[in-house]
Amino acid sequence: MTAQQTKLQDLPTDLKRELLPQHVAVIMDGNGRWAKRQGLPRIMGHKRGVDALKDLLRCCQDWGIQALTAYAFSTENWKRPQEEVDFLMTLFQRVLRQELREMVEENVQIKFVGNLQALPRSLQQEISRSMEETKDNRGIRFSVATNYGGRQEILQACQAIAKQVQQGLLQPDEINEQVFESHLYTAGITDPDLLIRTSGEMRLSNFLLWQMAYGEIYITDALWPDFDRAEFHRALCAYQQRERRFGKV
Repeated sequence: MTAQQTKLQDLPTDLKRELLPQHVAVIMDGNGRWAKRQGLPRIMGHKRGVDALKDLLRCCQDWGIQALTAYAFSTENWKRPQEEVDFLMTLFQRVLRQELREMVEENVQIKFVGNLQALPRSLQQEISRSMEETKDNRGIRFSVATNYGGRQEILQACQAIAKQVQQGLLQPDEINEQVFESHLYTAGITDPDLLIRTSGEMRLSNFLLWQMAYGEIYITDALWPDFDRAEFHRALCAYQQRERRFGKV
């Protein structure tokens, strides 16, 4: 291993391991703009974005971060040109098929969150296979938000709880945060400590609305395909300089 490889894999010395976020979420924005700046079709930006996500996942493993959640496809993304939507569905399926063995070997536990029933059947099958084959892995927990919308997630949780109340299985005064969270797509996944959004946009875009109640937000002007370990390092440095009080003085 070269000195440069060691430097990239080891936790930078200016980061304190005990202050690292346990769970990082990312809004991967700017693939299309990156491709346009390069004079390439938008789909090439999405391909390059997959490479950036793979490197971030491995960086989280190398640096000891326990969970990563990526916003891959929102409920609003169906409004994009059909050609682009079809390409993304095919890309998700191909990447899963190609990368599954490596994720198993690297002890990655993968989970998909969102309304998966609306996805193409062949993609649903790849998703089910990937979650089944990695469910016993105890490495980094990698969640992929696909056909995900925060408002829709909250609405379906309310509907599920209302049905339980209607059926007499749950009393209204028994509804608390724990009960509500158990009906979210992200049930069983810890809330993010840090949300990173690329391309300079300063909004949540319907992502993890409940889960980000106390999460820190970091915005970078870097477009997602350009988000590398150096950019991630800067985000973690900014995170470690913040004081997380959770309402306390």
